[in-house]
Amino acid sequence: MVDRLYLTDSYVAQTESVVIQAENNLVQLDKTCFYPEGGGQPSDKGEVVLGDRVFSVIEVYKDDRENVYHRVTGGLPALGEKVVARINWPLRYAHMRHHTALHIVSGSAFVLYGAKITGSRIYADRARMDLRIEDFSKEKLERIFELSNTVVNEKRRVLVKFVERQEVQSNPGLLRVDPSLYPSSEKMRIIEIEGFDAQFDGGTHVSNTEEVGSILLSKFENKGKTNKRIELVLGSDGVVRGPK
Repeated sequence: MVDRLYLTDSYVAQTESVVIQAENNLVQLDKTCFYPEGGGQPSDKGEVVLGDRVFSVIEVYKDDRENVYHRVTGGLPALGEKVVARINWPLRYAHMRHHTALHIVSGSAFVLYGAKITGSRIYADRARMDLRIEDFSKEKLERIFELSNTVVNEKRRVLVKFVERQEVQSNPGLLRVDPSLYPSSEKMRIIEIEGFDAQFDGGTHVSNTEEVGSILLSKFENKGKTNKRIELVLGSDGVVRGPK
């Protein structure tokens, strides 16, 4: 199985890899830092480099066996060749900031009102989330964003943990998305905003809430009696970290 470096460290932006399959404009590597689309987060883009040849990675996805496929342009490297896989870091970091912002907002909504997530989507310049919440009001929305920005300013660490499946299933607060998204493995990946929130998640995140910056409401929509859509954007005051 491919070594998916993004699962343990979102800041790895480049790695040396070996081509284990290459056909139909798809490349598989023995290890990759590229995030494949899933869970509302778009895939990374970037390049695979072999000497002076550069293959642009325009899409990344995985199958139900966790194989990761990099769709490339500009030809194909050969099986067994050693390459450098390099992601587009500014795009990845934008996704990381917005994904962590969604966890902060959903965590605030859960802490305050027990809200569950019914959908989400991340972009480079914004993010949105659908929440199931009873008797929603402007006052509740304001409290959610007030608490969210307090968490940002508290500079809390964002941690990646792998927890036994049984332990996760015994704590319903960790499971706030569609059950069909849960892996079949005995270990489940948890993103914890230290001392505030923890939930099952497979995406990439910043390492501290201060990197997110101010979380600002850009749009609010009713999607049903208890289903509400919140779209957010981020301020420019986040503390920026570079890749490894």
